[in-house]
Amino acid sequence: MQNQRRAIAVRVRGLRDASGLTAAAVAAQTGVTVETYSRYETGGEDLPLSYVSALAAFYRVEVTALLTGGDAHAKVFHLTRAGTGPVVERRHAYHYEALGALFAGKVMEPYVVTVEPSLKELHLNSHPGQEFNYALSGLLRLTVGDSTRVLAPGDSAYFDSATPHGMQAEGSAPATFLAVITA
Repeated sequence: MQNQRRAIAVRVRGLRDASGLTAAAVAAQTGVTVETYSRYETGGEDLPLSYVSALAAFYRVEVTALLTGGDAHAKVFHLTRAGTGPVVERRHAYHYEALGALFAGKVMEPYVVTVEPSLKELHLNSHPGQEFNYALSGLLRLTVGDSTRVLAPGDSAYFDSATPHGMQAEGSAPATFLAVITA
């Protein structure tokens, strides 16, 4: 996880260097403090997926370029076989597998997300767009704004992702869900 965070940080720094911008300018344009941006760029802190999307939009690159260092080339069709999507490890309790990473020009980002039951503190985040979560296994505690619900396999939720939201595994087993995020 640490190596992946550092690899993403190197790509973020490379984009900034190539653009000739200062860290302060990028931070201001992408809505974070200079201190937070600096921690992201040095690999000192995990980049939230919502911020990876914001950086990709800012630099006009695919999210794939930041996550994997490669470019998306598929324009009509892309197949991701089970367990083969690029993996993003955020915090120790979240595991994201990108399902559409190699499709160019995406208007949504699909992930299979596994949340470990060890996550005790709920981290809320928000980002532009909308989000759809479909529970696959385990029990998923979903908080969106002031509402908290537990989703069982087959349950789904669709929400405005600008509203602070977060997910936790309910009980002692991991919770796995499909997350589809739009820009």
